[in-house]
Amino acid sequence: MQPDKQYLKWCAKQKKGIKLVRGSANLQTAYLKKSKEALRSMEANAEKGIDEWVVSTSYYARYFAIYALLSRIGIKCEIHDCTIALFSYLFADKIPSKLMEDLKQAKDDRIEAQYYTETIRINPQTLANTKEFVLKVEEIIDNLTNSEVTTIQGKLQTIL
Repeated sequence: MQPDKQYLKWCAKQKKGIKLVRGSANLQTAYLKKSKEALRSMEANAEKGIDEWVVSTSYYARYFAIYALLSRIGIKCEIHDCTIALFSYLFADKIPSKLMEDLKQAKDDRIEAQYYTETIRINPQTLANTKEFVLKVEEIIDNLTNSEVTTIQGKLQTIL
């Protein structure tokens, strides 16, 4: 499901919202490293039964992978909901809808675990789904051409 363009336009008007910046291989590398570290933390916390941090690191492994991709393209957005909506808008054709739904659920689960619930229930597929999502985003990064970056930036210009 494509996000509402009006919402993306709203995101672009926010102080920490969607902005075009210079693409950065260094930031891409740094955020991919953060994503990998979050994956390792997720696994370590799962082994120890620390479910709250499994939920949190699962979300951040995905989010940092997305941020790495956007950094490569030259997009900055510090509002999580806007970042996820933009990612969906730009890459819905490259990410299976199930993985996109899992991303949105992971964000909601992280908020729920961090702020509201005492009992946290981990979906048995969380670790596998998180790894699959990160791998898929890495695949997009690895296969991204300069021509595609230009096309994506052009698509983004329609909402800025």
